[in-house]
Amino acid sequence: MLITGVRLHSYRSYDELRFEPCDKLNVIYGANAAGKTNILEAIYLCAVGRSFRTRRDSELINRSSLGAYVALEVISRGANRRIEFKFSRGGKQVLVDGVPIKRMGELMGVFNAVLFSPEDLSLVKDSPEERRRFMDMELCQLRPAFFYRLQQYNAALKQRGALLKTALETGCAPDPIELDMWDDRLTELGGDIMLVRREFMDELSTLARDINLRITGGNEELFTFYKPNVRFDDGGRDDVRTALNNALYAARNEDIRKGMTTRGPHRDDVGILLDGLDVRVYGSQGQQRTAALSMKLSEIALMRAERGEAPVLLLDDVLSELDRSRQHELLSSAFDCQCFLTTATADGLEDLPEMAVFICENGGLTREGEDALPI
Repeated sequence: MLITGVRLHSYRSYDELRFEPCDKLNVIYGANAAGKTNILEAIYLCAVGRSFRTRRDSELINRSSLGAYVALEVISRGANRRIEFKFSRGGKQVLVDGVPIKRMGELMGVFNAVLFSPEDLSLVKDSPEERRRFMDMELCQLRPAFFYRLQQYNAALKQRGALLKTALETGCAPDPIELDMWDDRLTELGGDIMLVRREFMDELSTLARDINLRITGGNEELFTFYKPNVRFDDGGRDDVRTALNNALYAARNEDIRKGMTTRGPHRDDVGILLDGLDVRVYGSQGQQRTAALSMKLSEIALMRAERGEAPVLLLDDVLSELDRSRQHELLSSAFDCQCFLTTATADGLEDLPEMAVFICENGGLTREGEDALPI
């Protein structure tokens, strides 16, 4: 996976920006609020279809404009691809190779990226929602069918929730036939989600364990595992669906009383143990950050194994949050894939091989030794 060209028009702080990154490490440095993260945000947008900083597309448009444009030229599996986003105050349009897509799922897998930001260092100690997002964002890129399943599940969950909320507000019991219908729908979709998440975490656990051992010099053993909200045996799809359906039925009275669905994969979590102890409870801040780093870096190896090529690595101002040994481990992972690194200073990076350095200032980029960008 390789980005050969980036263009931003009226996007965030940029009126117009075009640049061609190098194949390896691209360092983008500048003062705070200079626009460094905006570039990584636009790249990640082309992988997953949404910003990692906001849910409102209108915030991506330059304040002085009515619309914005993002284009990415990539090489994926030996083929040249082009991804475009056209934003207006009323919505957005996404094009792949010049053809508008009808559903966001058509974007998944065209271009793969792994993002590592300071917020990811809190992956271990934050809420289960963050760990579910960690699983789902990578699975959506790896397996577009999972993206559709997750969308459909969330839509059904919303409908069931509306039914329960209405019953709570009116004091009238919900129609049991309608509840059965939504239970069946959640069972079908949720069972598939649970199986895919378990498989993903089984694969990721081994990779994260090896990386964590390497970072800690073999002194700390990390074990990550899937913690489904509904327990099920190690059987196949029918067993999982049966367990989920039984759990939904058993919790029906509680759901009616609370006006929400209390069982299902929307309440899943990820367990994280260090030497057999819950790192969220017993781990130091350094151990928690190392565990988060190991989990994020394992995504690169997993994507490479499943897609046949490494994803693009996006590192958003994380070096200042890590000590020297963790910085070294993170940067060593960048040598095997194209990487974009934002930082407040390029000091200490001078000896890294195959590196292009861009200075971010005044609404544009200047590559060291070249004229200012935009072009």
